Amino acid sequence: MAKRTAKEWALRLAPLAAIAGLVIAFFALDWNRYLSMDMIREHGLNLQAYAQQNWWIALVAFVYALATASTIPGPVFLTLLGGMMFGPYVGALAQSTGATIGSVVIYYVYRTSIGSWLRAKFEADAGFMDRLAKGIDRNAFTTLFTLRVIPSVPFVLVNATAGMMAVPLRPYIIATFIGLLPSTFIYTWIGSQLGGLLRAGVRPDLPMLLQQFFWPLMGVVFLSLLLPIGIKLFQMIRARRIGATAA
Repeated sequence: MAKRTAKEWALRLAPLAAIAGLVIAFFALDWNRYLSMDMIREHGLNLQAYAQQNWWIALVAFVYALATASTIPGPVFLTLLGGMMFGPYVGALAQSTGATIGSVVIYYVYRTSIGSWLRAKFEADAGFMDRLAKGIDRNAFTTLFTLRVIPSVPFVLVNATAGMMAVPLRPYIIATFIGLLPSTFIYTWIGSQLGGLLRAGVRPDLPMLLQQFFWPLMGVVFLSLLLPIGIKLFQMIRARRIGATAA
């Protein structure tokens, strides 16, 4: 494996440093206040009215905002806003589209900066990490879909890890888009109900959301806690059947 010069490393790591700088600036300048219930309470109805009058412009702007915000941990309030502006179905599709676009950008940044180098190093060492990477390649869609469909797995972490492991791009994109839809639909459905609450003079906050939408949020808990167990049991049963058939 050829060694790279300091200049080559600096060029490769520049996009990664830019993203890190963006995240630091986002929190240092207190821009995270725009991804909060305060933003929905103060601007939600105006944004909903704008989306009704300028549907395509609002939709494109929303997808772009989601693609950008996917570099920042926790854009769940944008998902709620998407449900409020576009309804649960279009909102969920828009959120998954924007998040997938953003995740591909992050994937490519990590892959081109250190992912290809790490993958070549794994192959040269021919050790555990090489076997792990090749195992992920063989089951890329299943592995990535499982990680995406579980809301408690950090979205940004999966993007970075997939890029560093240089996983195949096509299953990465498909698994990301489809895997985000279940929990996203729950959040956008909740968001679609917020307009009526705001027009009735209610100022929703997190405790009220937990009380008002307890059962839909239990769906997110199911995806986070019970679904991984179900997937593991399914894989164990499938492996036993395959073993019994081979015997």
